[in-house]
Amino acid sequence: MTIQWQQALEVGKYIVTQRLMGKKRFPLVLMLEPLFRCNLACAGCGKIQHPKEILKRNLTPQECFAAVEECGAPVVSIPGGEPLLHPQIDEIVKGLVERRKFVYLCTNGLLLEKSLHKFKPSPYLTFSVHLDGMKELHDKCVDRAGVFDIAVQAIRIAKQKGFRVATNTTIFEGADPKEMQNFFDFLSNLGLDGMMISPGYSYEWAPDQENFLKKQQTIALFKEILAPWKSGKKRWNFNHNPLFLDFLMGEKDYECTPWGSPSYSVLGWQKPCYLLNEGHFSSFKELLEKTDWQNYGKASGNPKCADCMVHCGYEPTAAIDALKPENMARAAGSLVG
Repeated sequence: MTIQWQQALEVGKYIVTQRLMGKKRFPLVLMLEPLFRCNLACAGCGKIQHPKEILKRNLTPQECFAAVEECGAPVVSIPGGEPLLHPQIDEIVKGLVERRKFVYLCTNGLLLEKSLHKFKPSPYLTFSVHLDGMKELHDKCVDRAGVFDIAVQAIRIAKQKGFRVATNTTIFEGADPKEMQNFFDFLSNLGLDGMMISPGYSYEWAPDQENFLKKQQTIALFKEILAPWKSGKKRWNFNHNPLFLDFLMGEKDYECTPWGSPSYSVLGWQKPCYLLNEGHFSSFKELLEKTDWQNYGKASGNPKCADCMVHCGYEPTAAIDALKPENMARAAGSLVG
């Protein structure tokens, strides 16, 4: 696994501390969305479906820092929209790094190369570049020719300049296992600091609702795709707790931990999670205390949750499970990605 030891250690200490304090619900990763604007219109994402007045809005650096302090999660993922469109994204990242948060800045790569001068390499900063497959597939997914080549070039330049870079891949229904395996081989030759994968999630505002995976489809597909990794024939560097990958292959049965990856945006704290649009709270405290958590997750019987196996709900569960003595060897120090 490629999660650096420093992050693994600090996240592990954080989980133990929360447990010793008697907390049953606590966040591990804050999904901080400083804007919803984007320079692409991917069919599997609905962020740019927001009204124009919402798309014009940005979180200020001070609002970002306040959310991070209120939440307290050790890891901050910055999705969007496209975060590099934010005029103060460098100030936001600098402030989070100074607070010793492990930052994953998610980008489609179009603006990455020309934005690198705004940032400094740090063990606390990783650029997470969205790539859903090789050139033909990825450009089809993002509905624009040439994006794959631009993103790969940006990855190479970022690595040359000393930055940590990972990739983030969403796998949808109809994916060819062999093609995905070849894609992982290609990524492995880029000198990445990890690869992240997730099943296509049923995001309610996404224009394309036809290609999201059902649970049994997810298990069958990931079992086939990851078979060479599981057998040791491939040493793909996944930036995941291996227990989460076991879950995707149907070898672990977890319940969702939706509070483990709360989402904060220009609209506030999204309830109950990143994927469901059921309104927003004005504070993280309200999110924790006023959400009827028993109505969400597999055990709840909520049809919206029945097929979900997405990282934002299940990787926090796997991270906590990794601290059990019987799982520590399997987790091998990789606690959360």
